[in-house]
Parts: sequence; C-alpha cells; structure tokens
Amino acid sequence: ILADDNITYYGQPVAVVLAKTFQEAQYASDLVKIEIDHLDDPILTLDDAYSKNSFHDDPIILEKGSVAKEMNNSKFKKSGEFEIGGQDHFYLETHVAITFPGENDEYIVWSSTQHPTEVQHGVSKVLNIPSAKIDSKVRRLGGGFGGKESQATIFAGISALCAFITQQPVKIRLNRHNDMTASGKRHNFKVYFTAGFSSNAKINALDITLLSNGGNVLDLSGPVMTRALTHLDNCYFIKSIKAYGYICKTNTVSNTAFRGFGGPQGMLVIENILFSISQFLNKSLDHVRQVNYYSKSNGLITPYGQIVSKPRIEWILDETYKLSDYKKRLKQIETFNSTQQKNQLPFRKGLALMPAKFGISFNKPSFNQAGALIHVYSDGSIRLNHGGTEMGQGLFIKVAQVVAECFKVSLDQIHITSTNTAEVPNTSATAASSGSDLNGMAAWNAASTIKKRMIEHASQLFKKPKSEIIFEQGRILSGNKSLSFTELAFSCWENRISLSSTGFYKTPKIHWNQGKLKGRPYFYFTWGAAVSEALIDINTGENRILRADIIQDCGNSLNENIDIGQIEGGFVQGLGWLTCEELYFSQDGKLLTTGPSTYKLPGSRDVPPIFNVKLLENADNDEKTIFRSKAVGEPPLLLAISHFLALKEAIKAASKSSKPEFLNSPATPSEILKAIYA
Repeated sequence: ILADDNITYYGQPVAVVLAKTFQEAQYASDLVKIEIDHLDDPILTLDDAYSKNSFHDDPIILEKGSVAKEMNNSKFKKSGEFEIGGQDHFYLETHVAITFPGENDEYIVWSSTQHPTEVQHGVSKVLNIPSAKIDSKVRRLGGGFGGKESQATIFAGISALCAFITQQPVKIRLNRHNDMTASGKRHNFKVYFTAGFSSNAKINALDITLLSNGGNVLDLSGPVMTRALTHLDNCYFIKSIKAYGYICKTNTVSNTAFRGFGGPQGMLVIENILFSISQFLNKSLDHVRQVNYYSKSNGLITPYGQIVSKPRIEWILDETYKLSDYKKRLKQIETFNSTQQKNQLPFRKGLALMPAKFGISFNKPSFNQAGALIHVYSDGSIRLNHGGTEMGQGLFIKVAQVVAECFKVSLDQIHITSTNTAEVPNTSATAASSGSDLNGMAAWNAASTIKKRMIEHASQLFKKPKSEIIFEQGRILSGNKSLSFTELAFSCWENRISLSSTGFYKTPKIHWNQGKLKGRPYFYFTWGAAVSEALIDINTGENRILRADIIQDCGNSLNENIDIGQIEGGFVQGLGWLTCEELYFSQDGKLLTTGPSTYKLPGSRDVPPIFNVKLLENADNDEKTIFRSKAVGEPPLLLAISHFLALKEAIKAASKSSKPEFLNSPATPSEILKAIYA
C-alpha cells in the first residue's frame, strides 16, 4: 500500500501522516521531505514499453481460423495504427475510508468501495488477521465507475493499518489532486492492425496487436484486456482473426477498471477498422457494416466460440432509423457541407450510427454469484441486505422493488440496509453491469423462501389449499377471507415460523477457458444503437454534438426512469472519454491534469441539445434473468463512439486531403486539426 525501496511512478504514496484534523494532516504532509536517487530512465509510453519488451505477462491471444491463408486470399489489405486515450473516473466523492478498532482484534471498516469483500480481504492481509474479524461496510458511494472496484482497498488498507497502530479510529480522505495522482485510470491503448477484405467490404481476416498501459503494477489489466479482445467483433462476424493483447509495464499509476472494462476500447478498434475499409473502398460505413453483421448467412459464432443466438441488430437498427430520421438527415448534412464549402465557411457536419453488442457477466465465472439476507419482522416491516453497493445507479431501489413485488407490498415497507460483509459474506464487486441481475435474483430467492413459509401458514389459518393463497396490495387473500401482511407476519411469529432467509444466485450456462480464450463468458448480450450529429470548426478544431438518438435494449426494464438516466449519463461520460478528457503527463511522468481546472470534463453545454432516448419495446430477455430484464450500466457508454465516428465524417467533409482515419482519441481540437491538415 506504500512504496518501499523503489518509487515506481511519479506521485506514488510513500508515507502517511496522522493528525487530529484533515487540515493539520494535509499541512504536515507538505512538510515531509523525501530523498530520491534516480537510477533508471522511466518507461512512460506504450511505444517505449513495446520496444523494451516491458510487459506484465505473456500476451493474451485470441485466435480463430487461418489469418495467413485468408489474408493471402483477400483482394485488398489495409494496415494502420491509432491511439485510444485513457480517462479519469472523476467520481464526485474521492477515495475515503474510516476504520474503528474493537476488542479481540476486530475492526469495522467503512469504505467508499464497489467491492466490500475485497476491502475485507485486503485489510485481513495488511493486518494479518482472519477475514471473520473484519466487518467491511458501505452505505453509499459518491460515484464509482470502476475506480473503486479494486483500488479503494489500498486506501482502506492505509486507514486500517493506522487504526491498528494507534488503536483509535482513523479516517483517510484524499483531496482531488492526490486522488487523481495516486489512483488508476481507464487503460489507454495503442493499436496496430492489418485487415484483409473483398471488393464488397467483406472482412476475411484481421491481424491486430493491442497494447494497453497496465502501469507500475498489475491490477485488473488482464481481465480488461480479455474483455477488449472479446469485444473486437462487436456486431460483426469475423471469419479469421488473430489478436495479441500486450499489457505494458510502465512507470505510471496502475490502471484499473472503468465503466465498460475494456469493451469500449475493443469496440472502438473494430469501428475504426471498418471506417478505414470504407475510406479505402469509397463506400459508406453503413454498407461495410451491413455486409459484415452477424446473421445466419454470415455466421453466428464469435471469435471466442460463443453463439450469438437471436441477434437483435436488425430490430435495433429499424427502431434507430425511425427515431433519428437517419437517412433523410444524411442528405440534409450533405447539402449543409456543400453550402459551407461553396461559401468558404468554416463549419462541417457529420452524421454517424453506432451499433453495439455488449456481453453481460464477469469474465471470471466465479464472480458471477450473489447473496442476500431478508428479515420480515412481526410488525410487517422488511429488512433487505444484499452484496451490491449503491453508487447512484439505482441498484438499491431496483432490488427493493423486486422484494416488494415478491411480497406484493408497497416499497416503503422495505428497509434497505448498508452493504455489510458480516451479513452477506463473499460478495462480488458491483461491476460488469451485473448488479441488478445478481443481487436482484438473490433477493428474490430469499424473499420467495420466506413467502412459501407464510403461504403454508396462511393455508392452515384459512383452511384452504396453498394454491388459493394470494398476496395482493399488502394483503393475503383466500376466497372471502383476508389478512394484512402485518397480521400474517405477526401470526407467523406467534406460531414460531422463521421469517428470515438467505438467498443465493449463480449465473447459469457460463464457462470460460482463459488460457485458450474460448467458451461462453457471457450469459447474454445487450443490443443498442445511437446516431450522433457532430459539428466542427475547421479553423479551430472545436466540436459540438448537436443531436443524439439512442435505442437501448434493456429487456423488460426493472425501472425505466433509472435505466434512461443510466443511458443518458453513460453516453455523456463516453463523450468525455472520446472528445475532451485528456490525461496529460510531463516528460518525467508527472500527471499535470489533476483537477477540473486542467482536466476537461463534459459539462451541461456538452450534452446534446436534442437528446432522444428510447428503450426497445416488448423485448423480454431470452434468458431467465430477474423479470426478464437486461443490464444497463455499461453498454450505453459505448454508443458515444457514434459521435467519434460523426467527427470523422465531418473531417472527411472538410477537404479532399483530410485523413479522418488518423484521428486519435480523445478528439481534442488539436487532434481534429491534425486529421484535417497534417
């Protein structure tokens, strides 16, 4: 948790200062002087790491078919390279933890973490005491986005170590500068590719090398690279592919999970490749996509061996065309650009569509499990605890709705408690968009167990068969007799019937061989599409998004208002990643963008003025999830790639010599100008 003999990145924590107030501790820490002997030249870029073979592990390889054979048989080949920038999570609440020492070497740790069990395990290792003596608790987080999935454990560990030494409660809270300096980001990537394809744009072979910046130590970079590799296909059938994923070891902060978890980088790779093919053949990007979509005629097996059963791409596209008036607007934008060019005016517009297929489940099958604990008290109130954490995404309300629906009572009868490893052990992280799927089903199973006991007792009270006992609107009915839920709960207590139960759920059907990168890692896929309209100024490189139209497949939504909020927020966060959130380092590896004054976050004026979001209707999940719903946390962020592609279309319209395929992300004004004039 602290540097020992070697400092391996600029800004690495090396010591902790304790004081009675936050301000005193901060002042005292500024007085600390550190002597450093500079030994080796640091490795700060992906190019440096690649040239020096500085990797955390062997490459992760995804392979299907015969790339060499198909490449030789392809009429055309296209090679290229591009960079994908990182992103800071910029949760409103920075990393924070407080530890309370108790008797018998017991500790209570409150942490802003997405993974209470990992905090429990981390503190256990730091203090060398059993996990059973540590209560890891979370009431809520002020945002997470993956940044508090693993790295919150570092700061909880520091808090616990200080509490262990002093035997007093110790709180640690990072200011924004220290948080951005000492915590990991979304992995930045560099991509090299060669594509073999036909004159009709059918992809025959892809040879891809992915470099990701793992940072100074290995965090979640392996799983992130795995998800990037398993999302290279997006919505397209690829006959032959060989993709190498190298996790580079550099002298920068260790990068970590971020909403999408490698999926956004993987999808941006294939979309950039398709765009390059469209440029090479002088065909529209939509045509290139149409030729390569998953279908019965093309194929339905992913490069990692999972069958894409019942693809919804055509359905999604039809709805997106209706919502966005896409084809009509393409002509309008062509007219706009012609007028601007003719009159020597500086504005150009671009319109682009982005389809997305996103796999739902953790890459590691063992993480796809959840527990819940439910108590019904004799006054009819219900206490709900589960392993998920609430970080503003609405998980607690969704799971409470599930329990209320099971018992057929109002939501205000459900008391939602803080996440606590003492109540539900061995929790999985609230991540991978699986929070509602896992915890919702676990809570349903716990509530159903109690409900069966209550039905059996009601059957004896009413002298009616169990099949005739009905729970409805807070009452239990049978024929012309009824009881309130509270009355039945009290009667169950009087008759010594247990009103407490755990619930457990594990995702079915999934299996995965990480060594071969083959199997069925995802329980199901979500589908979505977005159309974005971009405007650029070819003199300054500034850009705006003028309109976004989104169709998202949420199955049978658990809560439409929450899901639409997640779609809007995820999309805007994706816009930030792709256009303005630039992590800038000095030549010696110091992060210079350590606050909102230097790190450009999307603001209210960066939200599309016209923003249409619609859920796919009558779209129950084909798999048996909670109420046939689908996950929504991460998939909408990927749809922001539509704006990046729209910027490329606008650059293409800027001049005949523009090279939009050279556009790197984030597409800052300087990057846009390079693509137009370089």
